[in-house]
Parts: sequence; C-alpha cells; structure tokens
Amino acid sequence: MTVREIAERLGTTFEGDGERQVSGVATLEAAGASHLAFVNNRRALREAHASAAGCLLVCVDFDNSGGRTIVRIKDPRAACAAVINWVQPPPAAAAGIHPSAVIGANCRIAEDASIGPHCSIGDNVAIGAGSVLHANVTVYHDVKIGARAVIHSGAVIGADGFGMVFQNGRYDKFPQVGRVSIGDDVEIGANTTIDRAALGVTSIGDGCKFDNMVHIGHNCRIGKHVVIAAQTGLAGGTVIEDYAVIGGQVGMGDNVTIKSGAIVGSGAGILSNKVLKGGGEVYWGTPARPLKEYLEALASVARLPQLKKEVEALVRRLAELEKAQGE
Repeated sequence: MTVREIAERLGTTFEGDGERQVSGVATLEAAGASHLAFVNNRRALREAHASAAGCLLVCVDFDNSGGRTIVRIKDPRAACAAVINWVQPPPAAAAGIHPSAVIGANCRIAEDASIGPHCSIGDNVAIGAGSVLHANVTVYHDVKIGARAVIHSGAVIGADGFGMVFQNGRYDKFPQVGRVSIGDDVEIGANTTIDRAALGVTSIGDGCKFDNMVHIGHNCRIGKHVVIAAQTGLAGGTVIEDYAVIGGQVGMGDNVTIKSGAIVGSGAGILSNKVLKGGGEVYWGTPARPLKEYLEALASVARLPQLKKEVEALVRRLAELEKAQGE
C-alpha cells in the first residue's frame, strides 16, 4: 500500500511522499525504508527522528520540521493495528474440522468455524460463525461459544469448578452440573481455563479479551469488553462488570465484585466479598485499595528506616535525661 492509501483508509492526511510503498510494519529501531512505524510516547518521540522508517504514524501535534513522511492521527497505536491488518494480514484459519479433532454428540458447529488439530469437543457444544479453536483446545460438554471467538492452544473450557463440601472429616465434591456461555468476539489466551458453574452458568460477555494462563472459577460472571492480563485468577462467584481492566497476576477471592470501568493494577489481591467501585477508579496492592491510598502507604513504608533511626535516637536521649535526673 502507498502512504496516500493508508491515510485515506484511516480518514486522515499525510505529509511527505504519498506514493511511498509500505510493505510492512516494524519498530522504530528495526524499520527500514519500506516500513511504517508508530510514535505514541515521549521515548518513541526521541527515537523517531533517528529511525530509518519510510513512514511514521504520529500524533497530531508531532513536530515535522525534519520533513519526514508522516501520517498524523489521534491514536497512532490503534491506527498501527489497522495498518498491520492491511499490509501484513495474519494467515486465515481454514474453515472446517481437522481430522484429528474429536467431536462429541449433538454439537452445533458453524460451517465456517475452524477446529484445529487434536481439539476435543464434548457433547452438546455450540460454536458460532467464524470462531477459531487453535490446536489442542479442550471444550467440555454443555458449552456455548459465540461468533468470531479465538481460543488459543491449551485452553480448557468447561472443566469442573473447585467446589467441595467438608463433612465427616473429609472433603467431598460438590457436583458441578452447570454450563459455560461465551459471547461473541471473545479471545481466550493459551492455557487459560474457564470452569463450568456448579449450578447455573459461568458467563463471559461479548468482546472480552483474556491473556494466557488466566483462570476463571465456577459461576463467575464477566461483563462485556473486559480485559484480563496473564496469570490472573478469579475464585468462584466473582462478578466483573463491563469495560473493567484487570492487570496481570491479580488474585481475587470468592464472590468479589468489580464494578464497570474499574482498573485493577498488576499483582493486586482482592479479598473475598470485596466490592471495588468502577468509573475509572484505579486499584493497587494487597489488599487492593485506591491507587492514591496505596501510594501513600508505600511512601510511609519507604520512610520507616529513617523513622526507626529517629525513634532510636529519641530513646537514647530519653535514657540520658532519665540518668541525668537520677543523679
């Protein structure tokens, strides 16, 4: 594609050589004359002018006094994602079921869905139009997967939840007889697990994106367009409302509620039955608290060594005064 064509498809303008051909997208450091690269932060801004990229996707206020070939746009990173799909589209998954896949009874799989090698699909499973299951995905019985889902290798959907009853000095399993329902346009990372409900449904809303090695416990309810980063675990009964953002390695106790639009930072721990407010509020730490409170506590901890020295000095001074009074 030419720079001119890219700008037109993005609905914006360009500066410089509009007929320059763009054959790929690369980082600022690795880009060559036929590549496009994007600039979306101060560090990248410092590197941009030294880059050999043939075209730069930049913010609207970029200083182009050097006369580079550029495309100005509000969100260069998002625009770059679109350009990648135009000039370097990923290989399309072949529709159909691989001969090595195992399919249970009474399944409803869309004709244009793609079921990869060695996938295992249980009974009474529905898989919607355009969905892709990569190699070695396991889907247990009574699972519904919507349209255009992407499920990466090693994911397990519909395994039993971790429900136990303690009686007579031992743990007995609470039967896990519920289902899993996954909406449209959901992406599930490699080795992620989504457990079936004990009773009822574990549900994942439209547009959710889960990273690798995420665990969703039984009876969790995830709203629409929720993003969860790697190694995060949700205990049973957790509710995450629409548009929440969950960082990596977050641990949630059972029956947690994350309200719509909340942001939970990496490594946070959320106690059982806790409710976190939404509306863009950012939480961090263990137990998770609003970011301002967390930073104040962190600053206090950083002052502890100096405070310890001051207390020790006061103790010594008090001892000296008491000794002087005793004399």
